[in-house]
Amino acid sequence: MDVNKNSYTFLFATAMVVVVAASLSFAATNLKPFQDTNVEQEKMQSILNSIQISVERSQAPGAYQTYIKEAFVLQRGEAIEGQDAFAIDLAKEIRKPDQERLSPLYIAEKEGETYYIIPLQGNGLWGPIWGYVSLKEDINTVYGATFDHKAETPGLGAEINTPVFEDQFKGKQMLDSNLSFIGIDVRKGDASSEYEVDGISGGTITSDGVEAMILDCVKAYVPFLKTHSGATATASLITE
Repeated sequence: MDVNKNSYTFLFATAMVVVVAASLSFAATNLKPFQDTNVEQEKMQSILNSIQISVERSQAPGAYQTYIKEAFVLQRGEAIEGQDAFAIDLAKEIRKPDQERLSPLYIAEKEGETYYIIPLQGNGLWGPIWGYVSLKEDINTVYGATFDHKAETPGLGAEINTPVFEDQFKGKQMLDSNLSFIGIDVRKGDASSEYEVDGISGGTITSDGVEAMILDCVKAYVPFLKTHSGATATASLITE
């Protein structure tokens, strides 16, 4: 074959495209189980971080089994059967009307104490933000919080996943003394109450996104919070 002909160039380019496409498809197919495992382990890490358990990603499954004792899915404030809490796609659920939303709830035990972990999903300045907030046995007081993001600005909005920001949430309250849902106000440096934390300097939009995320996600749990606040909830939450 004359390598100087256009037909040779066309055939060679076609062959290369087919080979590269086949190689990429093969790699993607074979790597997907490993990618899925990494995603699951990172999710377990984040859930555990909300109750101040820090482990390597490879150790997350074992630690998750140790500390997470129950996982339920709530709808309209009541636990329902037939749903896997860990498999719920919260990014899809938050787009549904409140009455239709499926909301995972994880119950953890650590050093003889019970904690209730609520997943969060929202929007920052440049993309999705997410996290987990854990509540103490009164199901009102925040024990820990962890946040992450996809594309927030380094040194500004990206600071939501640093201890300086996350540690402020410890001890904050979700409900007031009348059991009205307050949420947590992310303020511009003047936080002073049990319902407020300081936002990130220069990261106002991302800080506002965290506040909105907490309000939007936790409101689905308010019926449960009001029912059980101030007293330990029973381990068996599934309705008959």
